[in-house]
Amino acid sequence: MAGRIPAVHHNIVLDSINEGVFTVDLNWTLQGLNAAAEKITGRTREWARGRKCFDLFQSRLCGEDCPIRQTLTTGEPVVNRRTYILNAKEECVPVRISTAVLHDAEGRTIGGVETFQDLSEVEKLCRELKSHYTFDDIVGRSPAMQHIFETLPLVAKSDSTVLIEGESGTGKELFARTLHNRSRRCRGQFVPVNCAALPDTLLESEFFGYEPGAFTDAKRSRSGRFELAHCGSIFLDEIGDISQALQVRLLRVLQERSVEPLGSEKSRNIDVRVIVATNQNLKNLVEQGLFRRDLYYRIRVIKLRIPPLRERRDDIPLLIDHFINKFNQLQDKDIAGVTDSVMNRLTEYDYPGNVRELENIVERAFVFCQGALIEMRHLPSELRDTQSRNLLGDKQGLTLKEMERALITRALQINKGHRKNSARTLGINPSTLYRKMKALEIDSFAYWQD
Repeated sequence: MAGRIPAVHHNIVLDSINEGVFTVDLNWTLQGLNAAAEKITGRTREWARGRKCFDLFQSRLCGEDCPIRQTLTTGEPVVNRRTYILNAKEECVPVRISTAVLHDAEGRTIGGVETFQDLSEVEKLCRELKSHYTFDDIVGRSPAMQHIFETLPLVAKSDSTVLIEGESGTGKELFARTLHNRSRRCRGQFVPVNCAALPDTLLESEFFGYEPGAFTDAKRSRSGRFELAHCGSIFLDEIGDISQALQVRLLRVLQERSVEPLGSEKSRNIDVRVIVATNQNLKNLVEQGLFRRDLYYRIRVIKLRIPPLRERRDDIPLLIDHFINKFNQLQDKDIAGVTDSVMNRLTEYDYPGNVRELENIVERAFVFCQGALIEMRHLPSELRDTQSRNLLGDKQGLTLKEMERALITRALQINKGHRKNSARTLGINPSTLYRKMKALEIDSFAYWQD
């Protein structure tokens, strides 16, 4: 019978791995750490002797959210939890940690073990990759977005009027702000106006300002938005909703570069870059006689079309990662990402509300997610229900066994017999799918397509 491996050999094994490892007793006192842990934390084993684990890590998880405390309390391991620690030089180091319970030969709990991986290089590579797919806060890697990224710096350098077309929720104001921030006018004000939010009578005074006595309750003069944007940029959102009477006044402002406040007989010169946006097709409105042709050609010197999210599905994983990072910072959480089934569901969804809707979905998931990954149960009910309806089709009144068969066969059809992809679509482990297929006598090769 082979003898037991001496403890010194265990230390050699631990020192040979790249992940940091440390152990604690039930009082959180450090019992040992390997060479990788010394390198990542900048602390030696001699320094660690007799100290607490939170002295070594100084993570924001230390305390009630401590993973090793959670493991020792529940007996359940923590896997791939992401956080930041401070090393001996007080530098912030991103790490991924896992924990487990330590037992003695009789099975009694004697402490815990934590392994952690330095993610500094991973984050560096992610930042380099992200730099290719971002422009300020705009995220995208699809060909359409890459074309816009190439176009925006050139447009920002000019003072030409820009028309931004795109559905609601595509982020038209974000693109307008980016043009302003990258322009020579960046030190001036960026003044947004939602043309659909105000009636014409108020919108006219908002645009051009007024003098005392111009109308009831006009007791003092007030500058309009065009004057406030002097030497800066004005953003007129939903330009297609203004009346033809106001279109005439706006055309004059664009032609003469001056405004005349209500109740005044004097014009005031303005130096303003005009950016307009609409979720309508202005060309169609012109053909219908609802929008002035001369104004249309005046504002569309440069036209940018922001594609809806359903036309750039390649960007959805990037946007999900972007919003997860955003809400981790805002809500002080450490959610690492989403499950494969969630990613599949969010990638196939059509997003009538576009990027804004995706952001809201991720924000909602953050409210309910208490673990490391966002799961299907954290998504809005319409997304969960739609997945089942899409797989089941019109089948109703099925038994549980019949429903399972229908779901599995539909997933296999969608994925052309590929079992791993089918399991991902169903949100279950591949081994679970194999077991159910065997029990239900379903042959994946019947659905296989080259």
